Amino acid sequence: MNDSGSVSASVTAQVSAIVPARNEEEVIAACIRSLAAQPEITEIIAVNDQSSDRTSEILRELAGKVPQLRVVDATPPPAGWVGKNNAVSLGAQHASCPWLLFTDADAVLAEGAIAKSLVLSCENDAVLISFSPEQVLQTWYEKALIPFVYLRLAQKFSFDEVNDPASNAAAANGQFLLIKREVYDAIGGHAAVHSEVLEDVALARRVKSAGLRIWFTSGVEIVKVRMYRSFSAMWEGWRKNLYQLMGGTTGSVFSEFESAFPWMIFVVLLIGIKMPIAMFAGVMLLLLRQLSYGLALSRNHFPFKLIIYYLPAVFLYAGVLWASHESYAKGKVSWKGREYSVGVSNASK
Repeated sequence: MNDSGSVSASVTAQVSAIVPARNEEEVIAACIRSLAAQPEITEIIAVNDQSSDRTSEILRELAGKVPQLRVVDATPPPAGWVGKNNAVSLGAQHASCPWLLFTDADAVLAEGAIAKSLVLSCENDAVLISFSPEQVLQTWYEKALIPFVYLRLAQKFSFDEVNDPASNAAAANGQFLLIKREVYDAIGGHAAVHSEVLEDVALARRVKSAGLRIWFTSGVEIVKVRMYRSFSAMWEGWRKNLYQLMGGTTGSVFSEFESAFPWMIFVVLLIGIKMPIAMFAGVMLLLLRQLSYGLALSRNHFPFKLIIYYLPAVFLYAGVLWASHESYAKGKVSWKGREYSVGVSNASK
């Protein structure tokens, strides 16, 4: 931290919040209200991305009650653009503040979230602040798969490595990505990553490649998200992202299978069908693996009791990781009624 005056100045900085919204009628109101409650956010630009539900109607009703809110209607994405990137790029064009917050329609900010973020920026000399949100989990499949995925991501994208200016590791989460406007413009904004499915990670890499600092950390008690409200949406979402998140090559996918799936334990259990001592050993090994998972859950701010979902989590994760690999091998991923071409060169490596 430089001094108390600089922190105070940082906290009073003005922020433009940009929210892409495509068929978000269930969640958009809570998101907008949480943004409006942040004193530093002086304008909220909600981009209605060709919604077919009541999203547009809800936003325009909110605009009459929330002075900071402006509603912008997105045009169809140009060829080669991911829809979300087109929407947020359009939102950024309408923004006027020195800081830009990119957040998703299902994200809800806690009181003081922006003030804390700006202090973190000042303390760490960071031009980009991002949080891995606190996950709201309601159904059994959310409780199984989402924590498991986030624990795998925590191993791949260590906060310490991402935040180390000497490391090449870079990551961010588009559910909460706060960036200085001048930096956003200098790295080309979302236009520079317009075809990227993982636009948040791509932006973080551009920031770090420019020799600037990122601060990426846990968002517990800062921002919470319920990512998916149906099994099909959850499957489609991770199928879209997981292949690239885990390395973007066939080799990296098989390496992840080897690391995440308890192959040897199941082999021992199969041997145990004819050798009771092997069955006992296999059960004990499985319990130890499950206990290790529970401890990892606790370290990553998930309830230890989610340990009971370990086996369903393993199989769901293996299934969606392979489905993601197959989607990229075929060169197509889909999300919210749109289909995107993706590079296939990595799929065979």
